[in-house]
Amino acid sequence: MGFQMERLGEVTVVDVEGQLIVGNRQKLKEKVLEQLEGGDRKFVIDFSNTGYIDSSGLGVLVSLSKKIREQGGELRLAGLNEDLRTLFELTKLDTLFKIANSRREAMVDL
Repeated sequence: MGFQMERLGEVTVVDVEGQLIVGNRQKLKEKVLEQLEGGDRKFVIDFSNTGYIDSSGLGVLVSLSKKIREQGGELRLAGLNEDLRTLFELTKLDTLFKIANSRREAMVDL
């Protein structure tokens, strides 16, 4: 389980591997906020290699989205499997985030 960050043009892409849960959510938050403080404004979090997100993971995504928007940026999500997409729909978080099928799709017009 871990996070890999990659800069593609003006977009910072974060790959989440494994699960986004209470035990690692703070690490994700710190990494993204560090990039935000460094001037990055466009973020894609790629969940292609993620099987599970708990409520604390959802909470950190909402928190990051708010902070990024306050700085004039945007956070998009990509690669959610069917179960995770259903989770975002049930919690109505699909209305907060722009969710794309792939990293490439998420980066269009970002």
